[in-house]
Amino acid sequence: QVQLADSGGGLVQAGDSLRLSCVISGRTVSAYTMAWFRQAPGKEREFVASISWGGGTIHYADSVKGRFTISRDNAENTVYLRMNSLNVEDTAVYYCAAKRGSLLRVESSAYEYWGQGTQVTVSS
Repeated sequence: QVQLADSGGGLVQAGDSLRLSCVISGRTVSAYTMAWFRQAPGKEREFVASISWGGGTIHYADSVKGRFTISRDNAENTVYLRMNSLNVEDTAVYYCAAKRGSLLRVESSAYEYWGQGTQVTVSS
């Protein structure tokens, strides 16, 4: 069993930055592909970014490319999402997710384990 604990959200102004963290426990962290998703009120959960177990392969949604950076520190059992140049459209609950295997996927259904979510609110 894998447990994910995500944190780091908050209320910021447009143009500000935040760094989200996801601490992983329960199994060998490096064996899992990790991702961040987000869900805004009244919308479906959407893919944000994913990273392979070794960190060598990364994929971003077009909406965050160039502004967000996903990274992982397997020694610290932690995955990060650095978010720069935040705008109002980035307001959502952000979730980290984990899946076995090396294939990066954008579908939320492909991920087996989820954090509880952390709220990010960007004001104009």
